[in-house]
Amino acid sequence: MSWRRLRVLIQHLPPESATWTALRNDASADELAEQAVSGEPEKGQWSSLEQLVALVADRVARVEYTLICANTDKKSRRPDPPEPIRRPGVRPRKKKAQLTEKSAGRLFKLLQGGAA
Repeated sequence: MSWRRLRVLIQHLPPESATWTALRNDASADELAEQAVSGEPEKGQWSSLEQLVALVADRVARVEYTLICANTDKKSRRPDPPEPIRRPGVRPRKKKAQLTEKSAGRLFKLLQGGAA
């Protein structure tokens, strides 16, 4: 067996396998800190169980958000909606543009026929 073949076999083991667990446990504190900063979960491989757990977590967060909004006074500021857990192969969602006073004034002028 070649080294390349061994590497491919190890890379395609499930994340909860004894080999991956041993590799994670053997990582130094610096490697773990760097992975925490630069980790990209959307590039990892998830099992169907992990996909279902992420779906349940997203839905629970959405129910919690709805409950908070339903019990918040209409005049007070409501929290931002929860961000879904990042899935493998899916890029993070872009933030929606916020309408500021300056951009609202510019939009009003454009709608009234004025050049910006």
